[in-house]
Parts: sequence; structure tokens; C-alpha cells
Amino acid sequence: MLNEFKAFIARGNVMDLAVGVIIGAAFGKIVTSLTESVIMPVVGWLTGGVDFTNYFVALGSPPADYKGSLTDYAALKAAGVPMIGYGDFITQLVNFLIVAWIIFLLVKGVNRVVAKKEAEAAPAGPSEVDILQEIRDELRKRA
Repeated sequence: MLNEFKAFIARGNVMDLAVGVIIGAAFGKIVTSLTESVIMPVVGWLTGGVDFTNYFVALGSPPADYKGSLTDYAALKAAGVPMIGYGDFITQLVNFLIVAWIIFLLVKGVNRVVAKKEAEAAPAGPSEVDILQEIRDELRKRA
């Protein structure tokens, strides 16, 4: 069983997946930083200084010993107040869309390179029209 596990781990696909997960996690942190530190402040500036992280709907009251601001999402969340943080959701949605767009562009680029290499490597053979013409001519000879 140990040998089977070693063979499984040694496969290229498993190692490629592990590298992909590690790079993906690091890339996710970069995109999160880009979203929170660059994009969302610009969006907030364009919308008149709106800070999306503090958009929420409180579903309950803060604890009696709570001394913080009633408009601070992070402090209320830390105090255990149940709430719907739709501003945080908007931020995460923008984050996801950025990651999805970049992955789309990467896959599109890789597909283009692979298709180009396959076209260069494939021997030039007769086209479909040439093959159909040969079949037609052979059928005429037999008729």
C-alpha cells in the first residue's frame, strides 16, 4: 500500500496539481491585495468616498458591554453581532471576477500557443475537399 501511495504521489499530475494549488493560493493573495488596496478604494473614490467594507445590515443588537462604533463592520463582527455584510460580499465578488478574468486570459493564451504548436507539428495533408474529390473520381471510375 505504501508503494502504491508513493507511485500515486510521484505521478506528474499530482505534482502539477500541488504546484498549481500553491501558486493559486499565492496568486489569490495578490489579487485580494489588488482588490482591497487598489480597486475598491478607486471604486469608493468614484462613488464619493463610499467604503464598501462597512456596508452591512445588522440582524441583532450588539452585546451590552460593547463600546465600539455601531457602524464598524469588523468590530461588530468581532463582537459577535449577527449581520449580513453585503459590502464585503461586493468586494469578494470583484475579487472573484478579477481572478476569473485573469485565468480566462491565461487559458486563452495557453490554448493559442498549444494550437499554434500543433499546427506547426501536424504534417500538411490533403484537405477535406481534396479527399472528397478523390472519392468522387474513384466512384466515377467504378461506375
